[in-house]
Amino acid sequence: MNWTGIAIDIGIVLYILTILAIIYTIILENRNPVRTLAWILVLVLAPGVGLFFYIYFGMNYRKIKMFSMKGLGDFKWLQYMSEDQKQRIKKAELLKKEDMEAVKPLMTLLLNNSKALLSRNNTIEILNNGEATFGSIFKAIAKAKKYIHLEYYIIDKGELGEKLKELLIAKAKEGVEVRVIYDDVGSWKLPKRYIKEMQAAGIQIYPFLPVRFPLFTNKVNYRNHRKIVVVDGDTGFIGGLNFADRYLHGLPGIGIWRDTHLKVKGEAVTSLQVVFLFDWYFVRQELLLNKAEYLPNKKVDGNVVVQTVASGPDSDWTSIQQAYFTLINMAKKYVFISTPYFMPGETTINSLKPAAMSVDVRIMIPYKSDSLLTHWCTRSYVEELLEAGVRVFQYRKGFNHSKVIVMDGLVSSVGTANMDIRSFEQNFEVNLIIYDRNVSRQLGSDFLDDLKGSSEISIHRWKFRPKRDKIRESLARLFAPLL
Repeated sequence: MNWTGIAIDIGIVLYILTILAIIYTIILENRNPVRTLAWILVLVLAPGVGLFFYIYFGMNYRKIKMFSMKGLGDFKWLQYMSEDQKQRIKKAELLKKEDMEAVKPLMTLLLNNSKALLSRNNTIEILNNGEATFGSIFKAIAKAKKYIHLEYYIIDKGELGEKLKELLIAKAKEGVEVRVIYDDVGSWKLPKRYIKEMQAAGIQIYPFLPVRFPLFTNKVNYRNHRKIVVVDGDTGFIGGLNFADRYLHGLPGIGIWRDTHLKVKGEAVTSLQVVFLFDWYFVRQELLLNKAEYLPNKKVDGNVVVQTVASGPDSDWTSIQQAYFTLINMAKKYVFISTPYFMPGETTINSLKPAAMSVDVRIMIPYKSDSLLTHWCTRSYVEELLEAGVRVFQYRKGFNHSKVIVMDGLVSSVGTANMDIRSFEQNFEVNLIIYDRNVSRQLGSDFLDDLKGSSEISIHRWKFRPKRDKIRESLARLFAPLL
C-alpha cells in the first residue's frame, strides 16, 4: 500500500476543507464585496501562498476580538465618564465656548465609538518639525520629578536615540520612574545592547506585540503606531515624529522632514496617560489605572477643548476614520488635509468627493516619499479627487509627514493616524481632536505656508501623465490594504 500517496491525498483534502472553511467565514463576515471576492480569488488561485497571506494580512481581528480591549474589557471608570459627558453635552454643559453647538455631533460620536473623553482646561503648543519637537520633549524629560511614560512606534539608534537613552538613564538614576513601550516591528533596528543598558539603569522598557517565529507572527500586521510622551502627568506630547535621525535631519535625495507635533498641558494629558496605561497593561499585565498619582487630572489656565481618540484592532469601531469622515462632512467653508500616505478606502473617498462640490477641500501629499510603493499608491487616487473638485498639492520642500486636518478654522485633528487603511483598521493610533479657533487657525495658517512650498496638480496635465506612471499607480493600488 502506498502510504505516502495516501498521506498526500489526505493532506490535499484537509487543505481544501480548510480553504472552504475560511471562504465560508469570510462570506459570513459581510465585508466589502470587492475585498471578499479578492481574498477568495487569492485563496483559490494561489494555494499555500494565499493561505499564508490571509492568516497574516487578511484576518479581521476586530471581528474575532483577538485583542479584546487588550485584556481589560471596558474600564468602568471610562465607561461612566463617557456616559456622563454625553448627558452633559445634551444639556449644553460642555458647550460654553462659541460655536461648540455646531460640533456636538462629532463630540457625541467619539464618546460613543471610542469613549474619547472631553477636557476643557488645556493649552496646546504647536511644534513644527524635529528641532522644535525634540528640543521641547528633552526639556520636559529633564525636568521630570516623578515619572516618564514614553510610547513610540520607532526608536532607532543614532544621535536622537542615544540622547534619549542617556537622558532617560540619568533620570532613572535620580529615582524617576521610567516606562517605555516600543513597537517591535517599527523599532526592529534597535540593538539589544541599547535595551539592556536602559534595563540595567532601572528603566522598564518592553516591546509591543513582539514578533517571534512562529509565535505571534499572525499579529505582525497589527502595530502600535502611537507616539506618546507623558511627564509627571503634567506635560504630554503627541504627533507624527519618531525618535530616529531622519525626523531631525531629513533624508538624502528627499530633503528635510516636515512634521507636526503637539505639546499639551492640562486635563488632556490625563487622557493621553489613560491610552498609555491601557497599552502598558497589555504589555506587562500591570494595572496602574487605579492609582491616583497616574491620573492627576491637572488643570491649567488655558481653555482649549480637546478630545483624545484612540483606535486599533481592540476597538469595535474604526473611530479615527469615523472622526475624519464626520469632520469632512461637517465643513461649511473648507477642509485642509495634510497626510504623507493617502490610501483612504471608499468610505473616506466618498466623503471627500461630495464635500469638494460644496466647500473648499485641499489635500497636501508629498512630491517625494520615503516609501516607493505608498508613493505610487497615493498617486492612484489623485485623478478621481481632481475630477470631483478636490484641490491636490504636492509638497516639494522635503518630505511632509504631518497628519493634520483643519475644518472651517473651528476644529482640527493632529496625531499619529495617516489617511490610509492601515491607520484606520490595523494600527493602534491616537489623535487629538481640538475644538478651538486659535489652534485651528494656526494649524490652517501653517498649512497655507506649506502650500507656498508646494505645487498644485492640474487635472488637464495630470490626465496626460506617462502611461507607465498610470500602470505603476494601478499596480501599487492593488496592495493598498497591505500598506
